[in-house]
Amino acid sequence: MDIGNPIDFTGRAVIVTGGTKGIGAAIAEAFLAAGAEVLVCGRGEPPELPGSGAHRAHFRSADVRDPAAAAGLADEAVQRFGRLDVLVNNAGGSPDADAATVSPRFVEKIVALNLLAPFYVSQAANRIMQGQRDGGSIVNIGSVSAHTPQPGTAAYTAAKAGLLGLTRALALEWAPKVRVNHITTGLVRTPSAASVYGEDGGAAVAGVVPMRRMAAPADVARACLYLAGDLAGYVNGADLAVHGGGEVPARFLAAKRGPGDGGDGGDGGDEARGSRPQEPR
Repeated sequence: MDIGNPIDFTGRAVIVTGGTKGIGAAIAEAFLAAGAEVLVCGRGEPPELPGSGAHRAHFRSADVRDPAAAAGLADEAVQRFGRLDVLVNNAGGSPDADAATVSPRFVEKIVALNLLAPFYVSQAANRIMQGQRDGGSIVNIGSVSAHTPQPGTAAYTAAKAGLLGLTRALALEWAPKVRVNHITTGLVRTPSAASVYGEDGGAAVAGVVPMRRMAAPADVARACLYLAGDLAGYVNGADLAVHGGGEVPARFLAAKRGPGDGGDGGDGGDEARGSRPQEPR
């Protein structure tokens, strides 16, 4: 069986929402390096767009929580590139908030960004992909919060759980032309959110991950290349865990350390420094 180069995206067009920094920028750069044309969006254009060598992403200012803006984003990809092959719904995030006192407006914004926006952009992309001979692929960037809620993340957890359910529903409805898959991200090391995990930038937190480090944005980007490419041609409705094996159960760590043991549990290296998944980007 000859599948050629499974990560060659030459001639293909890709949208990455929230693709100007952090995980999104790494995803955009990975597709650019693989030969794709890439359109990224955000609320404001950054000083430098993601690139690979001289190959740079294109930018459109868009609030993807607005259905009209989401449709315009997909239309621009077709105007620029003549087609749309891959959509990566990466935009998302939330600060911590107490569920007992959080305002309705906050909840609405978090659900809109993390669930409704991916729905709107996916609808627009599907409209284009269904008319193409080769169809297309949609990858939704989710979070371990959808599976394992943490205090302070009620609205975010609900939205991310909804995104996983949405992925499975769309995979049923839009196949065989359009494949829809999901990535469950764990702890991801990004500069903008390193402080979330304490004064050590997350070195101790990395000790609860079986791989003994947080993910780098490139780890998530490579998973996107797989799901969007020919190697995953029969993968649809999947939830690919990119979390280093999850987290070691607290009861195991407590038993191992014992009373009064203040061990950091981490290796203290630069690799361990990172952030919580899906911080605003």
